[in-house]
Amino acid sequence: MISGIFKEMKPFSQLMFTMFIIVACFLAFLLISMIVAIPLFGFDSIMKISEINDLNNPDNINILKYFQVVQSIGVFIVPPFILAWFFSSKKSGYLQLNKKITLSSALLVFILCFSASPLINFIGEMNAKMQLPGWLAGMEEWMKNAEEKATLLTEAFLKVDGIGGLFFNLFMIALLPAVGEELLFRGVIQKIFTNWTRNSHWGIWIAATLFSALHMQFFGFIPRLLLGVLFGYLLVWSGSMWLPILAHFINNGVAVIGMYLIDKGMIGNELEEIGTSGKTQFTALISLFLVLLVLWIIRRQYLNNEWKAEFINKETKN
Repeated sequence: MISGIFKEMKPFSQLMFTMFIIVACFLAFLLISMIVAIPLFGFDSIMKISEINDLNNPDNINILKYFQVVQSIGVFIVPPFILAWFFSSKKSGYLQLNKKITLSSALLVFILCFSASPLINFIGEMNAKMQLPGWLAGMEEWMKNAEEKATLLTEAFLKVDGIGGLFFNLFMIALLPAVGEELLFRGVIQKIFTNWTRNSHWGIWIAATLFSALHMQFFGFIPRLLLGVLFGYLLVWSGSMWLPILAHFINNGVAVIGMYLIDKGMIGNELEEIGTSGKTQFTALISLFLVLLVLWIIRRQYLNNEWKAEFINKETKN
């Protein structure tokens, strides 16, 4: 079979095919992972995975972490490469993995992520206070329960004893999502909606909305949406998937390391609360200014590179 056979497929058909590949990969990896897990954790433990409630049991956490890693690979990392093979004759080019990033742009992204933290915390605090109308009380209760379960699971994952557990969490919570979610949402879905709407801004915002909705954490929907938008513009401006992957990894990695240090008593809780209290709301405004400034610098940097490349091409032709 020749690669790129579906490159002329209409965007809606590409979206439907994308959903099919994601579901197919999920089911295939789920089946394989279940078979592999039986000798690792025991048949009875695997059959009762849906009934796991005791998150203080290390054996339960190990099983859940195992399936979390498998899900990240099967749902987010493998499908984009399969889709790129069908949609283009050049997989790395389709996913925009073939363009390197400069050290200066990597440093700017590092500064951007840290500058955005108070702003994201502030928006997250506002989002967490969201209240639905009375006639949607049942939905609000369901959303709160889902949020609470997700929070408890995340806290259980992050609670580790040694440095080995920290590095595994960085792999599971920072690296795998950074690579997989960016490849799928920015590399494939954003591209499909950009082609569909013929507008990169629509593509970025629609993909970011789906990205945030997939996490099923509605009281953190808006800050995650804005992060998705940020990652989307980094891809469009730089033309390199490595820039949003780096930003995503830094964002998740800092949270993992921060929670580890807080749990060990090395730092206080104040770090994750910056921008959330009434006394420090001005920090969120400073954060917004710094984010816009760094984004402007990044945009100008890549515009200058484009102008230089265009000038060199013209000089070469002459």
